[in-house]
Amino acid sequence: MSEASAPPITGESSARPAGHRRWVRISHWIIVFSFLTLGFSGVFILAAHPRLYWGEVGNDLVPALLEIPLSNNHRPEGFEQMVSFTDVSNTAVSADRTYEIFNQNGWGRSLHFLAAWFLVIAGMFYVLTGVFSGHVKRNLLPRARELAPASLWQDIKSHFRPQSGMAVGGPPYGLVQRISYAGVAFVALPLMFITGLTMSPAVTATLPVLLDVFGGYQSARTIHFFCFSALVLFLVVHVAMVIVTGFRRQLRAMTLGS
Repeated sequence: MSEASAPPITGESSARPAGHRRWVRISHWIIVFSFLTLGFSGVFILAAHPRLYWGEVGNDLVPALLEIPLSNNHRPEGFEQMVSFTDVSNTAVSADRTYEIFNQNGWGRSLHFLAAWFLVIAGMFYVLTGVFSGHVKRNLLPRARELAPASLWQDIKSHFRPQSGMAVGGPPYGLVQRISYAGVAFVALPLMFITGLTMSPAVTATLPVLLDVFGGYQSARTIHFFCFSALVLFLVVHVAMVIVTGFRRQLRAMTLGS
């Protein structure tokens, strides 16, 4: 997701905004469809074991940091002890669930992996093109002097005031918008990508330092989930602002560029 959202609503201006450039529009829609596919497949993957942990190990016998009621699989009381392997206390036991487990997610993992590479390639193209064209510095990154609490609060209040006129598509963007876009492009998405790689044993066999950075497979999985949640929140607000500021105008700006 990048910049279909509207800038602050302004009245008529003598200079007509240039709108979104073609490379912005193309990369935007590839990122949109990739993210929606990742979200859809990710929910099915998570439903197989909707419990989040911190550290290296995570299973039904380990206390969860967070339980997500996506399916019955989040309930640790759903399994019962069957038989002990030995008579020695505190040893491993076999267990069986008291309900049918949801674990049909092989297709979801393949689709998730495929969509992730579309997102990574489109995201890298957007960032690199934006850096070399000056788009990132000119339109996305907030200036240091603008990050004063008073300036930030003033921009937040402006979003809740009644506005006249119709929002235009494309730059310039408000302070909150630029902070949001920069956070998505340079923090949330890269962190999701790196934690996704960390969850792959094949990757960490070559780059074990990733496990040291994130504190284990389960910690990486938990961070991955919270980054996804933050991006979903961004998407909801993003779409809401597009609707409020003129859905047809904004959609046309992000598809036709004018």
